[in-house]
Amino acid sequence: MKRVLAAGFVALISLAGCSTSEPEPSPTPTASPSPDDPALSAIYGQQLSWRSCGGRFQCTTMKVPLTYDQPDGDTIDLDVVRLPAQDQSKRLGSLVINPGGPGGSGVEYARAARGVLTGDLIEHYDVVGFDPRGVGDSTPIECLTDGQLDRFLEVDPNPETDEDVARTVRVSQRFGPRCERRSPDLTPNIGTPFVARDLDVLRALLGDERLNYLGKSYGTFIGAIYADLFPSRVGRFVLDGAVDPKLSTAEISEGQALGFEKALHRVADWCLKQKDCPIGPDADAGVQQIADFLQQLETQPIPAETGRPLTAAQATTGIIGSLYTKDGWQGLVYALQSAMQDNDGLGLQALADWLTERRPNGTYGSNANEALYAVNCIDRPDRWTPEQTQQQADEWSKEAPVFGAALAWGNLPCYYWPAPAVDKPRAIEAPGTPPIVVIGTEFDPATPYPWAVSLADQLSQGVLVSWMGGDGHTAYYSGSRCIDKTVDAFFVEGTVPQDGVECR
Repeated sequence: MKRVLAAGFVALISLAGCSTSEPEPSPTPTASPSPDDPALSAIYGQQLSWRSCGGRFQCTTMKVPLTYDQPDGDTIDLDVVRLPAQDQSKRLGSLVINPGGPGGSGVEYARAARGVLTGDLIEHYDVVGFDPRGVGDSTPIECLTDGQLDRFLEVDPNPETDEDVARTVRVSQRFGPRCERRSPDLTPNIGTPFVARDLDVLRALLGDERLNYLGKSYGTFIGAIYADLFPSRVGRFVLDGAVDPKLSTAEISEGQALGFEKALHRVADWCLKQKDCPIGPDADAGVQQIADFLQQLETQPIPAETGRPLTAAQATTGIIGSLYTKDGWQGLVYALQSAMQDNDGLGLQALADWLTERRPNGTYGSNANEALYAVNCIDRPDRWTPEQTQQQADEWSKEAPVFGAALAWGNLPCYYWPAPAVDKPRAIEAPGTPPIVVIGTEFDPATPYPWAVSLADQLSQGVLVSWMGGDGHTAYYSGSRCIDKTVDAFFVEGTVPQDGVECR
């Protein structure tokens, strides 16, 4: 769960956001906003002014209410880009795409259309991307300075001493209040239910009676919420790398810890078949060597960029980032070899910086790291104390010794979040929609395969498509011709795949 990354690398750092305790979600509007609602007439009636913005791309800005509780009150701006259908004579309408996150830029994703979509979709659809509220070039949420973000990302992923725990608590306590101080209006109004309502405004302004949508990773959660709110406006929907809306944040985080652990074992198995693998003699031993190396880094960072040694936090982030796509495995092996054998941490540090969009000059390329927490922390009410978090870290580390503690402690900022939750874990049935295609990848580390099975089962018209044997996060345009053909046939010809079909 992250900025736009490359094709297939479409979630942000991780989906870990907050974790579980008391606060009940604040009530959100239950009535779906409609173009016929007089209070929203100005929003749904606005005229978009498109301008050329490089190549064949067109850009515009749309306005949406800061809060749908007060639809005629303050507004915020959302950045939108589209690539008109290559063959206008075959145009089928607009296809809105979202790369995930929270915090991923739909604008950047659409600009990368030729690298994330097949030619068939580009030929038949206007490809449209938007930066969700609080993200990127839309009215952004602002929380931390670059230096503060550095310190936040450098927190020990597995604090074991009282001093380390106290430092983690201090950094976690400051995140949310700093968002509230720098972005007081946006902080309580950035949750996914608001994004789904914004998406319907975009649908109407594009002139489409129904929304055609491809959402990946967290983008599947946006899509599921949209289908729940606006079932009669769902067109052709594909939700790839599904988030299970029934899960609490703790369940999501634990599932990811296990998913990344499994993926690292698969990398180790693959590595042992390559020349000069730096771990071994078997996968279990290799993963344990990596875990031992990370623990050593907690007290003994190794040289990397001048004046900036490789820490355990950076190394853990770099490893996680490399597991999102099978194409990242070779680079990870090289980086581990340099770090573990040559005491050179530059490779792992570069992988971490790429994932978090940290530039060589110490600035960050977007606000994706901040938006990730701002959304996750108010999407669900479960929030854990430091003591409960320690218990989770200990428990999860039994089955996920590399990632369990990091995924548990990564939730702590939400315990101190200043805004109440806007939703809660729940099954989403979305009765009244046409078929919705849900795709799961068997070895997806960030959105484990059972989540796709669960979402497809929840949706009243869910259709499960599986990439069995697939590695990496999400399936479409990630190496399976079977998946690509199935998705293209659905979007272009309206051919609904058989529920339960498996691609191998």
